[in-house]
Amino acid sequence: MKILLNQMTVFRKESADQMSVLIEDGRIVSLSKEVPALSGAQVIELKNGYLFPGFVDVHVHLREPGFSYKETIATGTRAGARGGFTAVCPMPNLKPVPDSLEHLQPQLEAIRRDAVIHTHPYGAITVGEKGERLAALEELAPYVVAFSDDGRGVQNPERMKEAMRRAKALGKLIVAHCEDESLVNGGYIHYGEYARAHGHRGNPSASEWKQVERDLELVRETGCTYHVCHVSTKETVAHIRKAKAEGLDVTCETTPHYLVFNDSMLQEDGRFKMNPPIRGEEDRQALIAGILDGTVDMIATDHAPHAAEEKAGGLEKSFNGIVGLETAFPVLYTELVRPGVLSLEQLVDLMYTNPAKRFGIGSPIEEGAVADLTVFDLDASYSVDPKEFQSMGKSSPFTGRTVFGKCLLTISGGEIAWQAEGGNTP
Repeated sequence: MKILLNQMTVFRKESADQMSVLIEDGRIVSLSKEVPALSGAQVIELKNGYLFPGFVDVHVHLREPGFSYKETIATGTRAGARGGFTAVCPMPNLKPVPDSLEHLQPQLEAIRRDAVIHTHPYGAITVGEKGERLAALEELAPYVVAFSDDGRGVQNPERMKEAMRRAKALGKLIVAHCEDESLVNGGYIHYGEYARAHGHRGNPSASEWKQVERDLELVRETGCTYHVCHVSTKETVAHIRKAKAEGLDVTCETTPHYLVFNDSMLQEDGRFKMNPPIRGEEDRQALIAGILDGTVDMIATDHAPHAAEEKAGGLEKSFNGIVGLETAFPVLYTELVRPGVLSLEQLVDLMYTNPAKRFGIGSPIEEGAVADLTVFDLDASYSVDPKEFQSMGKSSPFTGRTVFGKCLLTISGGEIAWQAEGGNTP
């Protein structure tokens, strides 16, 4: 099958030119400033479009198997495609937890059957994500992108050290949800001005950065490759900056909601509740500074859908987690690129180049490469409306926000994974 993407602006490191892209048998076969004369190709006119490499999200929750009432592989990957992502990495807090090849199989089968974009699962670090015994890392390694117990911090340092040693021997990343549970003290939002003013129990920043500090010491001992999930505090940024200066093989991610909101902007609504919580303005500014100096390597969404009733308990009683696949690029383009905080090239590095390089997934815009592409109309503005989401989850702190950047088309492996209504496909 041939697909011709006709006359859009193609983003590449060295230029942004009006070009046509011909795709055949799943790969880019030509990039040309001239419109090729073809017969038998599906032609998609994209004159207002801006073509990017398909984005890579290394931190999502697709909920299948075990929690398909929240999300499925089918709905979650469609949400990813609508957001411009062509590769996602689902976390292992599932049922069964993928802590052995046997327990990973139901997820692999669902991915093969239903995924519309590339889906690279994690294996668990410990059995059942309970932090007690290590999972079957050796048998999982050929089938998973990395190891994580996301949703739970590994509390036992000796257990984490052994996981790092074994992951290093297998050539796999340890991807850590860093949370010292002894310091949370029942807190469910940031321990800051909002919590004190509104009578909420606060979760201190130390619950995150103390475990990052511990893990970095273990990285020094073991030499493993290590990645920190959903960084939210200024202290974490400082620790990672220092570790990188020492030459440790460490990377980290943050999320759109930590870059846009601080805790003074919280509302008494479950769509503002996630873990780690939205923290203070100094933390937000530290994250932006960390992006600008290269300490923060990438942006992930931590897309975490729940049923409506699970998010209806306000800040105190709602489940942790919000959806983010369908809003990430437009929110970041609107809030960071358009005001000049970041360049468009820097945003593409955060959403494609850096995660693709670190995790070994994704595909560039070049002849011969797998056709993993997304096209946005950067001038299109609209209000975020969860009723339009492909995700089963509808809880978003960006609801009602006006953003720029509408996804017109996403192609994954040479197949159309998402196309906005009204697209021209004669």
